[in-house]
Amino acid sequence: MKKLVIFYSFEGNTRHIAENIAEAVGADLLELKPKKDVSSSGFMKFFWGGRQVVLGKKPELNEFDKNPEDYDVIFIGTPVWAFTYAPALRSFFSKICIKNKKIALFCCNGGNKGKTFDAMREELKDNHILGEIEFVEPIKGEQGKASMARQWALDMIKK
Repeated sequence: MKKLVIFYSFEGNTRHIAENIAEAVGADLLELKPKKDVSSSGFMKFFWGGRQVVLGKKPELNEFDKNPEDYDVIFIGTPVWAFTYAPALRSFFSKICIKNKKIALFCCNGGNKGKTFDAMREELKDNHILGEIEFVEPIKGEQGKASMARQWALDMIKK
């Protein structure tokens, strides 16, 4: 059974969780990288990132080195932007049609996942969603979140 972790990470939190999941289950990694990403810091990153979400922007992504169609189980992770998934995932969902796969969803945020999983499930409705998990500030407030991610991933592949 081939496994893939697809993720976008802005500040490293989602990457941290994605890498732990991949290591735990022996999955390949596919990082979604916009050709031009939000470059602001401080409060302005929230403004520019939120603006992309509200306007439905789909940033152009760098080419993928993995084909999600080649995998049986796919973990998909995102930071939460304006209470939903990041624009890089919107680009991904519009470019790649994933059907009949086992999917596990994860997100990282500063305290509120909003409708992130609802929106992701809608994009992935032709798949079997194994489960979902949220991580609040996984790097800053580590306290075992890497091991939690690893155990969750192991549980997902047993389904």
